[in-house]
Parts: sequence; structure tokens; C-alpha cells
Amino acid sequence: MSQQISVAKVIEKLPSRFIADNAKDLTITFQFVLEDEQDFYISIAEMQCTIESGEHPDPNVTLIMDSETMVDVITGQKDGMSAFMTGRLRAEGNVMLATKLSKLFSREKQR
Repeated sequence: MSQQISVAKVIEKLPSRFIADNAKDLTITFQFVLEDEQDFYISIAEMQCTIESGEHPDPNVTLIMDSETMVDVITGQKDGMSAFMTGRLRAEGNVMLATKLSKLFSREKQR
């Protein structure tokens, strides 16, 4: 199945979709391990969002999936919880933090 949106494109748009108001008092690193793409992580601190490629030395939560699942979940085509329940998404570390992701990023660009 061909992807309409690339992982790089989704990652590139994440900062513009970050909802800083929902990140008050949060300092979290989400590691994304993609089985068929470059790994990356999102760090949230002081109401700022930074995205780096590679692996973070000490992430709070690690999300493991293929690139298609990642794109589907981040673009809202698939619910993260259903991806987790069907085995398309695995999580390690503080799994409860993973539930915060949907509140930190909107599907629309922020102004």
C-alpha cells in the first residue's frame, strides 16, 4: 500500500501543529522507533517542541511502529489506542505519557 504522506513531511509539519498551551509544566521526550524509516524523537520542555532524528539517550516513552502506522496516527486517520490494541503500535517506558500526544498536537496548523 503506497503512502500519500511521507514520514519526513509529517515530522516537518509537527512544530506548526504543536499546542504550547497544553504543554504547561511538561518536560517529556517521545522516542519514535520506526521499523522501516529513520528513528526520531520529540522533546517538549518550557512549552517548546523540538524534533531531532536518531535516538534520545533517555526518552520518557518509546513508541515502536512502522511508518504507515505513524503517519496514520499523527494525521488522525487512525486512533493511537486502536493501533496499540491491534498490535500495530508498541510502547515502552511511561506508557501513560503516550496518551498526552494527541492533546499536544492538533490536526490543523496553529497560528
